[in-house]
Amino acid sequence: MPYDFSAIESKWQKKWTDSHIFEVEADPSKEKYYCLEMFPYPSGALHMGHLRNYSIGDLMARFQRMQGKNVLYTIGFDSFGMPAENAAIQHHTAPSKWTWDNIEHMTNQLKSAGYSYDWRRRTVTCTEEYYKWNQWLFLQFYKKGLVYRKHAPVNWCDKCQTVLANEQVVGEGVCWRCGTPVTKKNLDQWFIRITNYAQELVDCLDQLKGWPERVVTMQRNWIGRSEGVHFNMDVDGMDLKIEAFTTRIDTIFGVTFVALAAEHPFVEMFAEKVGGEKGREIREFAKKMSSRSAIERTAVGVDKQGLNTGFCAINPVNGKKVPIWIADYILMDYGTGAIMGVPAHDERDFAFARKYGIKIIPVVKNADGTTPDGDTMPAATVADGFACNSEQFDGLPTSETITKVAEWFEQKGWGKREVQFRLRDWLISRQRYWGTPIPMVYCDKCGIVPVPEDQLPVKLPLDIEMPKNGGNPLTLRPDWYETKCPICGGPARRETDTMDTFVDSSWYFDRYTSPDSKDVPFDMEKAKYWMTVDQYIGGIEHACLHLIYARFFTKVLADLGLLPKDMREPFDRLLTQGMVIKDGCKMSKSIGNVVDPDEIIKKYGADTARLFILFAAPPDKDLDWSERGVEGAYRFLCRVWRLVEQNLDGLKAAPRAHLAMKDLRDHEVRAIKRITHSTLDRVTKDIRDERQFNTAVARLMELANALIAFQPKDETGWQVMREGVETLLCCLSLFAPHITEELWHQLGNETFLSTERWF
Repeated sequence: MPYDFSAIESKWQKKWTDSHIFEVEADPSKEKYYCLEMFPYPSGALHMGHLRNYSIGDLMARFQRMQGKNVLYTIGFDSFGMPAENAAIQHHTAPSKWTWDNIEHMTNQLKSAGYSYDWRRRTVTCTEEYYKWNQWLFLQFYKKGLVYRKHAPVNWCDKCQTVLANEQVVGEGVCWRCGTPVTKKNLDQWFIRITNYAQELVDCLDQLKGWPERVVTMQRNWIGRSEGVHFNMDVDGMDLKIEAFTTRIDTIFGVTFVALAAEHPFVEMFAEKVGGEKGREIREFAKKMSSRSAIERTAVGVDKQGLNTGFCAINPVNGKKVPIWIADYILMDYGTGAIMGVPAHDERDFAFARKYGIKIIPVVKNADGTTPDGDTMPAATVADGFACNSEQFDGLPTSETITKVAEWFEQKGWGKREVQFRLRDWLISRQRYWGTPIPMVYCDKCGIVPVPEDQLPVKLPLDIEMPKNGGNPLTLRPDWYETKCPICGGPARRETDTMDTFVDSSWYFDRYTSPDSKDVPFDMEKAKYWMTVDQYIGGIEHACLHLIYARFFTKVLADLGLLPKDMREPFDRLLTQGMVIKDGCKMSKSIGNVVDPDEIIKKYGADTARLFILFAAPPDKDLDWSERGVEGAYRFLCRVWRLVEQNLDGLKAAPRAHLAMKDLRDHEVRAIKRITHSTLDRVTKDIRDERQFNTAVARLMELANALIAFQPKDETGWQVMREGVETLLCCLSLFAPHITEELWHQLGNETFLSTERWF
């Protein structure tokens, strides 16, 4: 008969809760292990993708607990953000109510799956107890000079009615959340100087030995460190100097044009200077280019657009005048917004020059000594070679030319060597309601004034009516935004923008270490014990979002004295789990192929759902959903149930003491002993060293088959079989904790299997 998984699972979930066996405190006498998954957004319900993430984390937490470590394993909810606002409009409810209803539903789902969380530490970011510290940390960053406000062109999503950080513009220049094409808009916004830590963010990547190389590479490319020369070029006939940065200063003699971004401030100056029809043409072209996405403007193979301004720049090395163009592929966000055009040795410059008939001057010979012909060369030559058409530098290899020309520039006072980064400061202003209010006020007399720390939190009003067309309802609430200046006491206005929700997730793992702290965001001594996170688990889609921000925050918190000075990284090991695929697509509500975990648990039990999702594929690979696979996992658990039930009397009567192999004479008994120990050894390595949970399950299936086929003939046989069965239950408990806990106690054991020591 099938086992009653529903009764068994609810029974053991209650016993675990009542016995507080997963609750932990910092204890310097014990070796700690901090296991954590990226916390979820309370979207309404879990799907199997969530279940996969948390099942991996629970397995690893249970394994380390059975290794005798003091394991911190908890969860919370990343509960601010735009989806709550959109849902509130759709369902005619308040964002707070929608959010809290979802939190409670998802909490119940997680509990029904039997995850071994310390639920006392559950942290919800939309509570005043949490977002007060977002505001407090913002003020500490402000005091340290890491926060500033400026008028700047920003990424704007019309559908979300808010700005986006560069990291949140993805794919073909679309919003990371809704997929709407992103445009540019000039606004006053709050920024955090993440660029102050760009070099350290790059340097520390080499320390992340437990991270997937793919993620490290993605971050290295996103931060984009490059060494080059920063220099100026005079504008002919105007008292202006164009700033440029290049990593290939050796090609300076090959400059045949200068290109500016459409948003470059000199563009308007040129339009005003020239006036008339040409001035209007410059303005219209710049406006048209600015409205296009960065991806569209910079895509390889796309026809480049440009306009000759009629002005010229002067090449400092030879005094030659070169035309100044506006080019769509130059972005103000990267570098200085201006480049020296060397079409002979840059692919985009080459395509641009060919289209507009700009001269091409090769200044690097090929490695074989031949010199390209600028009139006939079919493509840019980007490989290293030897300098040519470069006066005193002719004949030098590329690497030496770069060094010599850079030194020459510094000696002449034309420029200086610099390190630049692709990374830009973090734009954290959001023109949305459901987020942490930015704790600043505007006073006509005193200017921009921080809210005093003793007045925190600046509370987010909950009695809000959401505008049907989106936007920020805080701007419609003078009873909230009208306030007094903390300095002069006169009338002032609160900032109505709220913080990017990635601020919430940049330090929540620190808060978990002491979630009840009242006077500080987290207790440093407890954080010192628990941090860093030993194993972090989450999607690779956050490689250049959350993971960079969390690394940055950790470094700043250490410099502020909130963490130990040498604690520069938050996560020791990172596992990026694969997606759950159904019908050839990622499981997603928008596609309509979501499998509800509640239905699977109701039909087969939580243990079956967990076992299938851990067995069906390695954790870092995509998993194809299979109803037959779920049924197979269920059948295996039923076989384990029958194995114990049908042999219960003999197993209970057998001593628990393990016999040595030398004391065993029977061939079959020795074979069972051997496969038991072999399985234990290989499963331990699969989990601890290889993170290959699917192969661990396969080995347990082999052990179960051997035990089912074995027929003990005497007490020695039963004693060895009991050792095999208990080893099977112990290992299987990481995947299916409820059924194994029940069978463990049926064997007469009185301790919790969940806290037993690994054999």
